[in-house]
Amino acid sequence: MHLPKALDAKAVTLMLVLCAIWGLQQVVLKATANDIAPIMQIALRSGGAALLVALVMAWRKERMNWRDGSWRPGLVVGLLFALEFLLVAEGLRHTTASHMVVFLYTAPIFAALGLHWRLPAERLGVLQWLGIALAFGGIALAFLGRSGTASVMPGDVLWGDFLGLLAGVAWAATTVVVRSSALSKAPATQTLLYQLIGAFVLLLAGAMATGQARFNPTPQVWASLAFHTLVVSFASFLVWFWLLRSYLASRLGVFSFLTPLFGMVFGAWLLKEPLEMRFLLGSVPVLVGIVLVSAGGWVRQWWNRPASVAGHPPAP
Repeated sequence: MHLPKALDAKAVTLMLVLCAIWGLQQVVLKATANDIAPIMQIALRSGGAALLVALVMAWRKERMNWRDGSWRPGLVVGLLFALEFLLVAEGLRHTTASHMVVFLYTAPIFAALGLHWRLPAERLGVLQWLGIALAFGGIALAFLGRSGTASVMPGDVLWGDFLGLLAGVAWAATTVVVRSSALSKAPATQTLLYQLIGAFVLLLAGAMATGQARFNPTPQVWASLAFHTLVVSFASFLVWFWLLRSYLASRLGVFSFLTPLFGMVFGAWLLKEPLEMRFLLGSVPVLVGIVLVSAGGWVRQWWNRPASVAGHPPAP
């Protein structure tokens, strides 16, 4: 069985790039929401990216392996992926992109909890449990008291934030399924194709059923679709699944706290979104918690190395 490894310089660099891309995607979705509903845009980008992945598989002469037992968890991750972005799309109708990106990227916290019970290699230490406690405390603080804006009522923002948190749970569930099933040994292209097809079919149906299938083909909309299809749903997700198969999942989030930071900066800069003090105060322990959960095992492993490697005596 393939054993995931600790983070190296390549993984760190790739994670930094992915964090910047993912931090921007919610802002772009929100910026073009008047011309194309987020749910419709995510459905179209998923369909386009699925076609690109299929072409890559054909070029590599890869075929879907239905005998490796991956099709069952493949259906599950397809449903979870669609659910995640359904929650994101609906949440963006009620809250800001800055809020959405913070609550969505609590996923490493929930993924670490799920993997703790599923895989021995992903057991949580004391430092990581402390990070989880801090993160949940920050979430509670961020949900308390809303200043609101002229266009969005505080209760509406609260509902959108809650949907963002549920989207983070759905993303975490996807990670757990991928890491603890036959998908952990399947090609990244196959795993991604399951998810993209699921998102395209279910979200397109959802857009049509809820009257959100509008499409006003402005230059901004085409640019957004190109960014989301080529960069987000195709390139970045392929890289993410390759990282997920190659490295310890709970360690990959060590730099994921940068994604909400990028999202908040992009939202305030590009969309002029307000950042309430209560929300900022709550975000700090959430981000610290993500770092502790993601890096706790890494720090423990580094501390316990032999003195000749670590530069100091091993921990008692």
